[in-house]
Amino acid sequence: MQEILEAECRAIQSIPVTEGYERAVSMIVHQVKDLGGKLVTSGMGKAGQIAMNIATTFASTGIPAVTLHPSEAQHGDLGILQPNDIMLLLSNSGKTTEIVELVSLARNLYPQLKFIVITGNDQSELARLADVCLYTGGAPEVCPLGLTPTTSTTMMTVIGDVLVVNTMLATGFTRQEYAKRHHGGYLGQKAKG
Repeated sequence: MQEILEAECRAIQSIPVTEGYERAVSMIVHQVKDLGGKLVTSGMGKAGQIAMNIATTFASTGIPAVTLHPSEAQHGDLGILQPNDIMLLLSNSGKTTEIVELVSLARNLYPQLKFIVITGNDQSELARLADVCLYTGGAPEVCPLGLTPTTSTTMMTVIGDVLVVNTMLATGFTRQEYAKRHHGGYLGQKAKG
């Protein structure tokens, strides 16, 4: 167990810190706060579950966000997109067919759409299509087979947290605003003081 924890800690500590983070936050703030768009996240499989987590965290911290399933997008759900939206796409390989196709479909609908990509392959087609590519560092999975998304999904989650926290700082998001969006449960009570 200690080896797994240490491997994941090393992977987190080796995430490349680039100016891409500042650019991504600026893009999100501009598209959502200045232009009235929303953040649309997407990923396939486990990456899709992380994309959903990132979207719900953004939504609770003042950035309207939704998750678009890449397969359902091909069957009508692409209609959720609006011209001032910004997309955050997750794919460890950077080659996930449904996600690469989603870029093409979305740009066909709204050519001006901006894309932020979180990937473990910064030389991939998806990375090249991105306006901003946030590279996880490509650490190997801790799964004994080297296949099951484990370390890669941890990296995506951490990068999502970095984006959320820095966006909160950029927008001056307050405890009072948080309480308006998170009324119930322990966090709701804590936010209200």
